[in-house]
Amino acid sequence: MTSHAQRTLDVSLGERSYPIHIGRGLIGEPGVLAPYLAGRQVMVVTNDTIAPLYLDTLVAALPAECEVRTLVLPDGEMYKNLEQVERIWDALLGAGFNRRCTLVALGGGVIGDMVGFAAAAYQRGVAFIQVPTTLLSQVDSSVGGKTGVNHPLGKNMIGAFHQPKAVLIDTDTLATLPARELSAGLAEVIKYGLIRDVAFLGWLEANMAALRRIDAEMVSEAIAVSCQIKADIVAEDETEQGVRALLNLGHTFGHAIEAHQGYGHWLHGEAVGAGMVMAATLSCELGMIDAAMLARAKAVIESAGLPLAAPSNMGREDFLDRMRLDKKNIDARLRLILLRALGEAVISDETPPETLDTLLDAYPRRA
Repeated sequence: MTSHAQRTLDVSLGERSYPIHIGRGLIGEPGVLAPYLAGRQVMVVTNDTIAPLYLDTLVAALPAECEVRTLVLPDGEMYKNLEQVERIWDALLGAGFNRRCTLVALGGGVIGDMVGFAAAAYQRGVAFIQVPTTLLSQVDSSVGGKTGVNHPLGKNMIGAFHQPKAVLIDTDTLATLPARELSAGLAEVIKYGLIRDVAFLGWLEANMAALRRIDAEMVSEAIAVSCQIKADIVAEDETEQGVRALLNLGHTFGHAIEAHQGYGHWLHGEAVGAGMVMAATLSCELGMIDAAMLARAKAVIESAGLPLAAPSNMGREDFLDRMRLDKKNIDARLRLILLRALGEAVISDETPPETLDTLLDAYPRRA
């Protein structure tokens, strides 16, 4: 695909606004990152899965006058911690990088979140660019400036809001993505349809088989629509004081699953898939959506190859212990994102405890 087939979206945040470029072969396009570099010093951070695939290509596309350093971290959610972020800071300090350096995050959501957090804190804030290589990071974590690491007691509990200078989405990277990781990314794509765009949800239902085959045109469309919805919501509520919380449909349940199972055992998108089914089921129990809407939500989640049920080793208290730590909770009230209709989500802290208890006790579990 040539440059004329690229799409560019904008995240409108005043002086912190930035573009999202979507297209094929962008990682190797000479000069594509140049406009977003703060100075000559560039640190490219990736992981040991992505490095052999794309690191040399990206480095070769950087301007010749740049002082480029690279850092390769281990791959996996279990490495999303302060120890790995300290390795980034060590590398920056060891190289004598100053406030005009730029960090480039080449990888999935774990790399993007850690590099963004490292950039937010290094010398009290330096520039960084997101180059996401998984579907999940392309449609979700690379956009919006949420950065951070996990804590043993909760996911993404340590972090900062720090917007990138640009997001570069090279859809060719999806060709090397395992099927399970692709399904995990589709969970976040489906989420956008469920919370804000029922027409997009219908499009996903009609085109799920093509998306799972990684049809280039269909995937590019899904990414563009997802990023546009997220960009609109982030522009409205950058630091999640209100409407941005809607992006967490299924995440309160999902984060509980991830933390309980041990990070990396369930992929983030798998946990969110099961979590969205739980949120939709609860919405139905509360009379907010009907049984047909619930069935439709379950069917599209299942069609993406995602689990419909929580792990068999989780009981009600396992969920509640983790959910009480959720960042959306205010004044000890459990806040959940629920569905008023397909395509319309609401923030609710009114869920009767007994209704939630019944759901968590009765929820069918995956063996």
